[in-house]
Amino acid sequence: MSLVDTAPPAPAPTAGVTRYPGATGRLVRSELALVLGRRRNLVLLVGLALVPLLLGVVLFLAQDTGLAGQGPPFVARVTGNGLFLVVASLFLCLPFLLPLTIGIASGDAVAGEASAGTLRYLLTVPVARGRLLAVKALGALTFAAAAVLAIAVVGLVAGAVLFGVGDLTLLSGTTVPLADGVLRVAGVVVYVGLSMTGLVAVGLFFSTLTEVPVGAMAATVVVAIVSSVLDQLPQLAAIHPALLTHHWFDFAEMLRVVPSADLLAQGLAVQAGWVVVFGALAWARFTTADVSS
Repeated sequence: MSLVDTAPPAPAPTAGVTRYPGATGRLVRSELALVLGRRRNLVLLVGLALVPLLLGVVLFLAQDTGLAGQGPPFVARVTGNGLFLVVASLFLCLPFLLPLTIGIASGDAVAGEASAGTLRYLLTVPVARGRLLAVKALGALTFAAAAVLAIAVVGLVAGAVLFGVGDLTLLSGTTVPLADGVLRVAGVVVYVGLSMTGLVAVGLFFSTLTEVPVGAMAATVVVAIVSSVLDQLPQLAAIHPALLTHHWFDFAEMLRVVPSADLLAQGLAVQAGWVVVFGALAWARFTTADVSS
């Protein structure tokens, strides 16, 4: 018997796509560099960062005229404590500017690649489609976090420079130490960031439906606007708790003496529900669709 006859059989080739160690990690790094380095996205982040700066300057110039104490909630408190500039800026950006920015980024995640004709080449990377979609979702979520942080960081710095920071007076009139106030404002920032996850999932789903990025972006923003409109109709009170935008402004709980954990948890649960539903729809679409561009 020859050595050839006694040698063990060669392992059968693995079915499907060949796996290469580190391929997913390289794809993640490439996606984050693309999302955070794209000129359009940088312009959007700069635009959001200018909101607290402009608001702070306007309130600083108006503080001796008696007009600084007027206006929407939180804005009137800015001149008394710079920490409120963070909250006021998020309050002003949350209805439209922040959803618009995040809708643009998430709606472009997959549709932008298809429009540019690079999606089918991207699918040649030795990473499964589901994992590629997860990488795209991570990029969109990272941009959403960067958008919220751009407002918060600039608001904190501008507020500290223009108005100073100190012990924080809560909505009830109770004053808490500066350290506690900073933690509460940080909680506001975190809650607003988590409240954007549902919108990211919606944008990612629409992005898998079309090769026209503008269409996916517009559809994502329309969902947020329609949700806000429906939330104002008392006749639809039964569905209000499940609407995407219904709990967005519950961040105010962080500025009460004892925040309602149940209310905050309910708001995060709604976002988780939207993420699960639209994330599953995006996965089902992306993993089964024929990609021709």
